[in-house]
Amino acid sequence: MDASLIVVAVVLTALVFDFTNGFHDTANAMATSIATGAFRPRTAVAVAACLNLTGAFLSVQVAKTISGGLVDETLINPVVIFAGLVGAILWNLVTWYLGLPSSSSHALFGGLIGATWVAGGVHAIHFDAVLNKIVLPAVLAPVLAALTAMAVTYLALRVTARAEPGHVSRGFQVGQRVSASMLALAHGTNDAQKTMGVITLTLITAGMLAPGSPPPSWVILAAGCAIGLGTYMGGWRIIRTLGRRVSEIHPVQGFSAETTSAAVILTSSHMGLPLSTTQVCTGSIFGAGAGRRLAGVHWGMAGRIVLSWSFTLPSAAVVGAAASWLAATGVVGVIVVAVGGVALASGLYVASRRNAVTAANVNDLPRPATDDVAADLAA
Repeated sequence: MDASLIVVAVVLTALVFDFTNGFHDTANAMATSIATGAFRPRTAVAVAACLNLTGAFLSVQVAKTISGGLVDETLINPVVIFAGLVGAILWNLVTWYLGLPSSSSHALFGGLIGATWVAGGVHAIHFDAVLNKIVLPAVLAPVLAALTAMAVTYLALRVTARAEPGHVSRGFQVGQRVSASMLALAHGTNDAQKTMGVITLTLITAGMLAPGSPPPSWVILAAGCAIGLGTYMGGWRIIRTLGRRVSEIHPVQGFSAETTSAAVILTSSHMGLPLSTTQVCTGSIFGAGAGRRLAGVHWGMAGRIVLSWSFTLPSAAVVGAAASWLAATGVVGVIVVAVGGVALASGLYVASRRNAVTAANVNDLPRPATDDVAADLAA
């Protein structure tokens, strides 16, 4: 296949991933503010989209980590990156369909690592960078976020204990508009850069950029627009999970979770760590819920989410490895991977429409299955 054609295909696929990253991770910034009424659903995703785009221009440190730190670019080619992106996109769509806030970042890393392993061997992967910049932050960041949010929530509740509850709620709702906006900006500084890094890596492996080059301006703009558009589409299924099914969220908890998450993500972006914003935000929400009342947290849902986190990187790696093996057979293999990916993605979208979650019903809890059975028997 012509080199320039495959580069174009990889860039477009990377932007598709960025789009799925946007609607998959909208919940990170806006789920709690939507749940408490600080923002109307459509207003929330519009604000998040604009700030994600703005955040994409604030830093390129994370992009440099991905384009020159995780794998040996001399041992792979754009076809390998294409295969890794397919694995990441499919895992994003599966977890979006299930309403699970898994990590788009780890899906991307897993797909890229699996595809690189097949194409270049184990030595093509820089495992020290994977451990220090992906695995350790994945374990530590959500715990740190949860403990910090728990402490902030507890202190906020103690400080406002004697104030009139209505005034407290309205005050923290106003604060949430600021904290949620800061979180959306932080999300753009970290997550949009991951696609920038992948596209830059593609250009380096194709010989169009020198190793170590920063993302070109057009890459920054394209990645920012793609994640912003995806964010505006609204990942309502995951917004419902984080806003309504983790814990009963009050404005003080929402403000605490958002402020904590924004601080952690902005710090990681400054340090060049490609942190999972999903894990940070989810950890903050659990911590904020526990800071008010431990029993108020739905720990069964917490277990499901953590289980999905543990499967994300290896599952995306397996799909990326399979796609890489198939794509390496030639043009026909690349076409089969592309067509198969589109078919699976379309199937998940069609299935999701049977029980659609939209801006109109995002704050409605789903009816338990036992109610459906009772209704069928009554009919």
